Amino acid sequence: MTAEVDTSRRHFLTVTTAVTGAVGAGFAATPFLASWKPSARAQALGAPVEIDISKLDPGAMARVKWRGKAVWVLHRTKEMLDTLPAVVGELRDPESVEPQQPDYAANEFRSIRPEILVVVGNCTHLGCAPIERFDVAPEDLGADWRGGFYCPCHGSKFDLAGRVFRGVPAPLNLAVPPYRFLNENSILIGDDTGVA
Repeated sequence: MTAEVDTSRRHFLTVTTAVTGAVGAGFAATPFLASWKPSARAQALGAPVEIDISKLDPGAMARVKWRGKAVWVLHRTKEMLDTLPAVVGELRDPESVEPQQPDYAANEFRSIRPEILVVVGNCTHLGCAPIERFDVAPEDLGADWRGGFYCPCHGSKFDLAGRVFRGVPAPLNLAVPPYRFLNENSILIGDDTGVA
């Protein structure tokens, strides 16, 4: 009978020691494994940003930050889209052949879906922030202005697809960041995996 008690006690102590050791190893490994995860600051600097466009009315623009840059998401109206062909002759790069946008944005709309424009909100001249000037023919921009973006720093002008006009300091169209639609109402900025 003593041999049975010793075997049971030995088995109990072995199991208890193994469980305690495993729990201790788990606690010791947690900070080590957590140190491999990027910091919140590093994630914010490079992580993709999701934006809900379900409440973005036609004609409205949302602003988000991605990699420290302002990104604009404009829900263009039919009237805004109709102005794009009318200004082609006045643009420096109307076909978007300069390589500052993904292939899926090298079209007249510079977007995946015509009504949704996604661009980095920095002027391609010296990085100033252009302002939206969606009004048609304002006195300060002239009777031929059909709406777009105007950089107050040095006078660069961009149409409603972010294409730069000729004769202004900015050398390139506004940059289109990588992005994709997650569904009808959500865009992921910073990741274009799976976009053709």
